Amino acid sequence: MKLVVRLAINVFTLFVVAYLVPGFTLTGVWAALVAAIVIGIVNTFIRPIVQLIALPISILTFGITAFLINVFLLWVVSKIVPGFSISTFTTAILASIVLSLVSWFLHKLASD
Repeated sequence: MKLVVRLAINVFTLFVVAYLVPGFTLTGVWAALVAAIVIGIVNTFIRPIVQLIALPISILTFGITAFLINVFLLWVVSKIVPGFSISTFTTAILASIVLSLVSWFLHKLASD
């Protein structure tokens, strides 16, 4: 049941980001659902490996590289999932920030 709640929060978060960030588009609920699932898979399996490989650079740049890895992976997911698009890399940066903040807030709200 926790997985379903987390998935619903992530789908809702994607819609909030699509509403707030110009250039971040979702064509419907199915696109948001698939995007949330793919983002979850990428964050679980691929991001830790890439961040481990980039750890020395990330230490030298005080974590900016880790943030840019998150942005890049979000942008890549938008290229893979049909119905989910991010127009520019700058939009991906803004969307990543908003996505993190809204997701953090909603997950905190749901856990209480």
